[in-house]
Amino acid sequence: MKKHIKYRCLAVCMIVALNLAGCTLGDTQVMVSAGFTDNDVFKIKNEVCTLPEARVVMTNYQNMYATMYGIDLWKHEFGNNDLEKYVKDLTISRMAQIMTMGFLAKEKDLELSKEEKEKVKEAAEEYYESLNETEKEYMDVKQGDIEILYQRYGLANKLYTHLTQGVDDEVSDDEARVMEAQQIFVTEKEKAREVGKQLKEGADFLSVANIYNEAPEIDITFGRNDVVPEVEEAAFSLENDQVSRRIKTEKGYYFLKCINHYNQEKTDDNKSVILEKRRKEAFDDVYMEFLDTLSSEFNEEVWKKVKVEVNKEVKTDSFFEVYEKYCNW
Repeated sequence: MKKHIKYRCLAVCMIVALNLAGCTLGDTQVMVSAGFTDNDVFKIKNEVCTLPEARVVMTNYQNMYATMYGIDLWKHEFGNNDLEKYVKDLTISRMAQIMTMGFLAKEKDLELSKEEKEKVKEAAEEYYESLNETEKEYMDVKQGDIEILYQRYGLANKLYTHLTQGVDDEVSDDEARVMEAQQIFVTEKEKAREVGKQLKEGADFLSVANIYNEAPEIDITFGRNDVVPEVEEAAFSLENDQVSRRIKTEKGYYFLKCINHYNQEKTDDNKSVILEKRRKEAFDDVYMEFLDTLSSEFNEEVWKKVKVEVNKEVKTDSFFEVYEKYCNW
């Protein structure tokens, strides 16, 4: 059974892309520099991300993708190394974001409390003890490395909460409303006229759609801002079983039949999406400005040598899960 893990620390990581100066690595801009040791991956200001720290995050990403998406990594040869490159780029990008958020947190006079630091220690101990000897050797990691990582993630989450605490958390049903419909889309005006004629004469909507629809799907589920304005205006005025007029857009013509004008479950889910978008915008206003103040360096020579290796004994994927268990502030 696939394992689906939700954790706030990853949600925080996903909110922004760190812009450093220089060459491109994945979605992260970096400046290549000399003066590193063989154990240093990158440096922001005076703080270094070490190779063991990066290997912990990279290995967990690798195994989480295998678990969640059913990828049989043990049979994967990484011939074109697309997956390897993605995992490595993701690792550097996310770790750089977390470190940057830590600097911003300190600028805002935020720090972990004594109790929170104790929780971090407990989390680090549990995760480290979950590793077998092969995993410890592969990542070259000590319990102290895990503790440093958890401290950074904890401070980043604290910053995110601090910067988004004033966001309006009221999202109306109408703003978040998600509806279900059937659609007929055609690109030619003559076809649109024929569709309109048949529907007006009482033809079954689904039967007409099976003949004329040029869109990939007939059954669709969407919220406001998911469709072009012309379609949104017409769609969200429909009641159940009501069929729209012909809707002209830049790309063609639409006809819609409302199946469910208000999907309660998906509307509630969409409220969370809208709220997180508001929080992201509030966070970005401060964070993106702060990025311009940072100096950074990247040890490309060391990171090039790192490979996403396949080893049946290296299965660890609980780094973030353990963090969430203890560090839920």
